[in-house]
Amino acid sequence: MAMGTVHPSIAVLERHLTLYRRLWRASVFSSFVLPVLFVISMGMGVGGYIGSVQGVDYLSWIVPGVVASTAFQMAVGESTYSVLGDFKWVRAYHAMRATPVRPDDIVTGHLLYLLFRVTTAVLAFLLVVLFFDALHSPWAVTIPLVCALLTVATAAPVMAFAASIEHDSHFALLFRFVMIPAALFSGVFFPIEQLPALVRPVAYVSPLWHSVELCRSATLGIAPPWPIAAHVGCLLLWALAGTAMAAYRFRRRLED
Repeated sequence: MAMGTVHPSIAVLERHLTLYRRLWRASVFSSFVLPVLFVISMGMGVGGYIGSVQGVDYLSWIVPGVVASTAFQMAVGESTYSVLGDFKWVRAYHAMRATPVRPDDIVTGHLLYLLFRVTTAVLAFLLVVLFFDALHSPWAVTIPLVCALLTVATAAPVMAFAASIEHDSHFALLFRFVMIPAALFSGVFFPIEQLPALVRPVAYVSPLWHSVELCRSATLGIAPPWPIAAHVGCLLLWALAGTAMAAYRFRRRLED
């Protein structure tokens, strides 16, 4: 399509989708295989030893946390090397900037692509666990929306970070001191009430914890620990601040 008939952000999305065409078969395959392996190993294997958590069988309790964690990890992973690479090695962003595409459009197009990737993975995950009777409320249909918000809340600040560095060795620090602790201390595998009181505030500021609690509330049909508006508000704050930060860092780098 000609640029005149397509919004620049959609043009950036089309570019990502064109590249994704080389990988989509493996991606779709893993989107269905990994949930099955998870149900067998964690839900049935580990769950057989644990029994129940907070009055719910372990599989039903852990499913929403793993769904949110999957969205979180995809958002981080797809916003690190690919972003730095398009700046430093491929220089695709510089090529885009030579067209009517603005830095804000590049950020928006990348986020739209991530929303597509995460939403398809989340829907596949929910379809698999549905057959294992792990969804107990019709409110589970809201999980893709929660994960979409989590995607932006996570990917946008990571994109800003990737646009601010010159060497990919910094990503090891991101994975080691941000992504892994967030996955462990956000209520994915065990209630955060089991954490020391001094550590719990770390979970409270994490967008992953808010998403985990919203997803768990949706799948089990129970009220989350905070008002829904508070959880959503924290995610929106991360999303808006992160997007503004990413747009700023992209503009600064493309002007150099």
